[in-house]
Amino acid sequence: MTDFQRIFVVSTQAGAPEVARVRKALGHGATVLTAPTGEAKQVVQGLGREPVADVLLAPVKHPDVDRGHRLDAVVRRHAVADRFRDVVVVADPATVTLLLRVLAPDQLPGAGPVTEVGLPRGSRPVSLGRAVAGGVALAVVTGLLAPVVAFWVLPALVVVTAVVLLLLPRWRYVGQTLLIATGVAAVFSLLAIAGSSRFPGSW
Repeated sequence: MTDFQRIFVVSTQAGAPEVARVRKALGHGATVLTAPTGEAKQVVQGLGREPVADVLLAPVKHPDVDRGHRLDAVVRRHAVADRFRDVVVVADPATVTLLLRVLAPDQLPGAGPVTEVGLPRGSRPVSLGRAVAGGVALAVVTGLLAPVVAFWVLPALVVVTAVVLLLLPRWRYVGQTLLIATGVAAVFSLLAIAGSSRFPGSW
């Protein structure tokens, strides 16, 4: 299943309600690219994020033929720096139109001053180190709770949570991590049981 990185292209004509909606939708650590103009500054202040100004986003009276492609290159460069971070671009309407013609030809502005673009990306990689550490921790906690809770209850809850997260593109990597952790916990528990059977009193 294809995942998408969100790019919010915001016109300087955006009002407070539109800016507030973008701010609410942004994920942690979003990158905000802005034109170095007073109008763009007002919009950025409403977003409440530290901006990165780029002179290429400033309005021009007579744009070059390749301006749209240069705008696209700037946005993609910042997007590729962290494929799992939202990107916001704030510029004048003319610049926004040129950018969208190249960045997302099928999403030209028309329904308002904010256009959300999705750039295809791969799934977030799973941290095997965290999965293994989580699996060992799960096995230990399961062992400690064994006298009061059936041994399969906690792993079953983790598996159910993982399956739910697998259905959510943004949290799929967490679900994958939990599934790996559950497998590690099962192996660790079996090794512990085998060891205690071979050396009674050691577990």
